[in-house]
Amino acid sequence: MTETVDGYIEKFPDETRIIMENIRAIVRETIPDVVEGISYGMPSYKVCGKPLVYFAGFKNHVGFYATPAGHEAFADELSHYKQGKGSVQFLLNKPVPYDLIKRMVKYKADATRKNTGK
Repeated sequence: MTETVDGYIEKFPDETRIIMENIRAIVRETIPDVVEGISYGMPSYKVCGKPLVYFAGFKNHVGFYATPAGHEAFADELSHYKQGKGSVQFLLNKPVPYDLIKRMVKYKADATRKNTGK
């Protein structure tokens, strides 16, 4: 049986769950035609059939993945956070930059639509 995003989020403590629910709401409100699912064992979002963003819960942070291109465009703003290639960690004990996440989601969706001609 395939896990759902609701099932994934429910497994976490309140602190983590609230951040993930907020990110989920941002993605769904920003991109109304987004397709939600589970990919690579974490919540995933696609637009025009292409990957948009992912997020995942961990003990001390929530990981946000907008792939390398989505992170490169916001390198200065993301420089305050621990990062990997195409990933950023938002610590549970620090404010989450929801406005930045929203702008990253919109940027990625616009770029994906432009690249697919849709």
